Amino acid sequence: MILNEETELRDLLKDTVDTERGQVLDPEAVREKIIDVLVWTAVFSDSPSLRARTKKLIWQIAHNTGTTASSIHHLYMAMGKGLQPAFTVPAMNIRCITYDVARKVFRVANSLQAGAFIFELARSEMGYTDQSPWEYTTCVLAAAVKENYRGHVFIQGDHFQVNPHRDLNSEIASLKSLIRDALDAGFYNIDIDASTMVDYSRRTVSEQQAMNYTLTAQLAAFIREHEPEGVVVSIGAEIGHIGGKNSTVEEAEAFMEGFLREFQRLCPSGPGLSKLSVQTGTTHGGVPLPDGTVAEVKLDFSVLRDIGALVRQRYGLSGTVQHGASTLPEELFDLFPENNCSEIHLATGFQNIMFQYAPEPLREEVYGFLKDRHRDEWKEGMTEEQFLYKTRKKAFGPFKRRWWEMDPEEKTPILDALEERFRLLFKKLRVEGTHQVVNRYVVSPVEQRFSPREDWSPGRESPEGSD
Repeated sequence: MILNEETELRDLLKDTVDTERGQVLDPEAVREKIIDVLVWTAVFSDSPSLRARTKKLIWQIAHNTGTTASSIHHLYMAMGKGLQPAFTVPAMNIRCITYDVARKVFRVANSLQAGAFIFELARSEMGYTDQSPWEYTTCVLAAAVKENYRGHVFIQGDHFQVNPHRDLNSEIASLKSLIRDALDAGFYNIDIDASTMVDYSRRTVSEQQAMNYTLTAQLAAFIREHEPEGVVVSIGAEIGHIGGKNSTVEEAEAFMEGFLREFQRLCPSGPGLSKLSVQTGTTHGGVPLPDGTVAEVKLDFSVLRDIGALVRQRYGLSGTVQHGASTLPEELFDLFPENNCSEIHLATGFQNIMFQYAPEPLREEVYGFLKDRHRDEWKEGMTEEQFLYKTRKKAFGPFKRRWWEMDPEEKTPILDALEERFRLLFKKLRVEGTHQVVNRYVVSPVEQRFSPREDWSPGRESPEGSD
């Protein structure tokens, strides 16, 4: 059921929710009957004003039932001081049927008493999945309400990336606008990625990293200037472009020293970074072979371990961040908590599950669309399997409603497989039982300023997506 009139909304919420404040009068009725209608209306209603109204209402309902969009910054600072036992926080990019998939995440979290996990969306993903920051937050919080998850929910802007092929002033202005939008949508965790500006032709490592740390400091200071009252946004940076050469301790030190100089000049009293992303040998989405399978990755855990030790001991950061990891073999995930890796980004593996279990008619229609609309990306020497693997993420936006409207018997195999994967990852990354430690360190925001609008557009994509 999708609402298109304000009167329909009032009738739906009668005796269950105070529509002015989002105060819940009947929690069971909200979970069983109301929240599904609200989230579908927020995403698909024909009325822009009603879409914005229901987004705001879901935020209020979540907050009033004990679920709050929060920053993981203070937990990461505790990790930097040696918080034990070690665990690695999974940061999960959900590209489609976000409400249904997030429900599975919260179901696993409730069963494992997990609290240290992140939902994230990259700058480029906002475009090709047709999900604004407000919509993404709405779906995640609605899922928490549906599954009766109570506690802090971490939502992250992934790869807020500088495109080196655009005018730099325009690009920075665009990123600042995106940051404002993300903060207004409850993205209180933001990863700045200016690693695209690293110039290996320069003579010294510090000179190579100069544009990276300078731009990162500028954007970090902008975040501190605009973050809501009572929120210390968790800010990440990146020193090695994913898919490029492996990062070194020398590069990490050069970046951190340069960043701290620039950031302290711009924001003398503000906290800086909470984590540092490095390149260990992975690529976003993996490398598809001619038969459509993914090539084996030679991941260097010593990069995570050694740089992680440096940034924890000298700079107080939580540790290193691993990108491009969701297609790695299962047996490797046990090793991340042991090697100073505080966060790991996961996306394409979930997408692969969705396509593996999708109904055949939908999959074939998507593939036909890709061959028609994205044929220019079918490079010479690519097999059809490689082309489809590389481009199929771009069909999520055009087919969004089709994915959402699958029959329950079609969705169930997808969602069950995803739930099994989330459970495996949570256990291997050792976030089982972290709900209590999150509550010990994380601070609830003082200011709640969720301000959805319907004229948002993601602009041009950055040069790469997420994992």
